[in-house]
Amino acid sequence: MSDTVTTVRPGAGTTPGARPEEQDAAPRPVRQRDAFFDNAKYLAIVLVAVGHAWEPLRQSSRAVTALYMLVYAFHMPAFIIISGYFSRTFDGSPARIGRLVTGVAVPYVVFETAYTLFTRWTSQDPDRPVSLLDPLYLTWFLAALFVWRLTTPLWRLVRWPLPLALVIAMAATTAPSIGHDLDLQRTLQFLPYFVCGLLLRPEHFRLVRRRAVRIIAVPVAVCALGTAYWAVPRMDYAWFFHADSARELGVPLWYGPLMTLAAFGCSLVLAGCFLAWVPGRRTWFTALGAGTLSGYLLHGFVAQAAKYWGWYEPDWVRGPAGMIAATLVAAAVVTALCTPTVRRVFRCVTEPRMAWAFGGTATAPAGARRAAPRPPGPHAGETAHFSVREHRHAEGPQRGREAEEG
Repeated sequence: MSDTVTTVRPGAGTTPGARPEEQDAAPRPVRQRDAFFDNAKYLAIVLVAVGHAWEPLRQSSRAVTALYMLVYAFHMPAFIIISGYFSRTFDGSPARIGRLVTGVAVPYVVFETAYTLFTRWTSQDPDRPVSLLDPLYLTWFLAALFVWRLTTPLWRLVRWPLPLALVIAMAATTAPSIGHDLDLQRTLQFLPYFVCGLLLRPEHFRLVRRRAVRIIAVPVAVCALGTAYWAVPRMDYAWFFHADSARELGVPLWYGPLMTLAAFGCSLVLAGCFLAWVPGRRTWFTALGAGTLSGYLLHGFVAQAAKYWGWYEPDWVRGPAGMIAATLVAAAVVTALCTPTVRRVFRCVTEPRMAWAFGGTATAPAGARRAAPRPPGPHAGETAHFSVREHRHAEGPQRGREAEEG
């Protein structure tokens, strides 16, 4: 993983004869976003949009269904693992709770209502009531993230957090009585991926990005695609949705725990392959990684409208050309929705500040709560250096901001 670039002003550092209070008032190093994680979030959200674009094409093509199964086996697990990694510093403080409400709960309320009204307008379900307890379409992720992040302090206390999370997920598959309020079934079944992200450290991401791992990832992905093609008529890919219990999927209860472990291992391997090929340098799409929340929440309207307006009805769309066209259109649309311009337009509902509802420390960025730095010294110019140590110490405030952005 690329280290944080830290900029230090010569005049603001320790100088001969400087008083201790002047040294303490020196500005802290300037931190930059890690390009690797922004790249990973953007590529994962593109796969989410492409997967939604492939949904209407599954019945007409075994190859599309195999690709669909493969993508669903790892794209949301990878996204959830990253979300868990950036939630490690959540401690339940008023500032963190305020950011959780404005960055997750408020967008959930807004988009749950918006998607319900949109569904009515498209006549797909004209009588559907507005219910905040029944997440519609892709809003389930916000409800789940709210619950996961609230439980973060607990996972930092228990001795074996990942095994416990797996036991909870396995038990959920045997309990259809859990129901679908707040999509709790999916929240519990995806929980191990979030907890896994909480346990990861920077060195783990550096490990999967080694050249040897990248090379191994290629045959692993090819074998996974071949296995998915073989499994299409033999397996229900709904197991990768993690949305239903074993009984709801029409299999004996003991299948649930077994498939939970199998899916977790498969998804973890494929997520590692995906992350191995994510570029660590800045690219043309790195800046789009900061806007993945808006891309995620907005692209669903286009995906639903495409089906309602009959974009999938022409015969050619059911062939290879249609699959390629749907893929390119979905990638282009979600890319446009991740741009800074779109993010600024919808910031009032995706990243509201809500200073009127909370104290200043509850909604201000972490860096804004620090004292203003002293002016730079008389020396002109700046010196940039790389520091893994400073990167690790600086991760906390940065992680809290990035996780709520994507």
